Amino acid sequence: MPRKKIDITVPSLAGKRAVVTGASDGVGLGIAARLAAAGAEVVMPVRNQRKGEAAIATIRTAVPDAEVSLRALDLSSLRSVAALGETLGEEGEPVHILVNNAGVMTPPSRQSTEDGFELQFGTNHLGHVALVNHLMPLLRAGSARVTSQISISADRNAINWDDLNWERSYSGGKAYSQSKIALGLWGLELNRRSEAEGWGITSNLSHPGVAPTSLLAARPEVGRTSDTLGVRLIRALSRRGILVGTVETAQLPALYAATSPEARPGRLYGPSGPAHLGGAPAEQAIYSRLRGAEDARRVWQVSQDLIDQAHARRP
Repeated sequence: MPRKKIDITVPSLAGKRAVVTGASDGVGLGIAARLAAAGAEVVMPVRNQRKGEAAIATIRTAVPDAEVSLRALDLSSLRSVAALGETLGEEGEPVHILVNNAGVMTPPSRQSTEDGFELQFGTNHLGHVALVNHLMPLLRAGSARVTSQISISADRNAINWDDLNWERSYSGGKAYSQSKIALGLWGLELNRRSEAEGWGITSNLSHPGVAPTSLLAARPEVGRTSDTLGVRLIRALSRRGILVGTVETAQLPALYAATSPEARPGRLYGPSGPAHLGGAPAEQAIYSRLRGAEDARRVWQVSQDLIDQAHARRP
């Protein structure tokens, strides 16, 4: 039986500037394409220029008049994040939508970012925190909606407060959970602080469920030379329409959270199917690990401190 098509309506985004991280393939590419099709000018900061150019060509094949462009960004380098912030700041265009989508997942062994952070924590979380810091004037100018892409993994494990960089022992899965819990707590705290300080920014969360994306596929850049058993199983289930979603449905929660007039600040959006693995996007309960306001304040402060310390260590 063919899978029932699931989709949402994206409102007109004419005159809006959107920034989408991780838009060179998979879910991020789908999000960027849909935003462009709705009339947004889409900035795609990418680490791999060749993949970025291929992504632009894909979007323009589907949307010939798409207003899309690349910028350089390696989220595992705070120097690169600062350079992107400087570039966009010099352009001076308000940012109306920011989707913090990029991420890495469970490298086979512990790796560090350029600044010495555990790779997943540094890339998935601290890189996005630093990006928002640098873009804050543009986000405020655009009364931006910031949507941060977390994961169902943020509903298990915990933040390893005593060893945030997993130097004493390492679990790739637990470190991945930590990166997404931290990003979720920070995203909710961003919304609270904006409300309290009058920044004019709204912030919410999304997660894609489970789909056959490239996160668990072969990723030579993180030391994974072949597809994992997990992604092979996900692909098989997805082809049969069993439980999990597709790359197309996985992009919908973030699209809904970032663009729908019905999506609310400080909320979480994900697939509405069994166990929230697939299905149409809908609001769902905030994960238990993201509910503590004190934890959110702690993540906010620790993240700022770590970023400041990394900048201070540079020659």
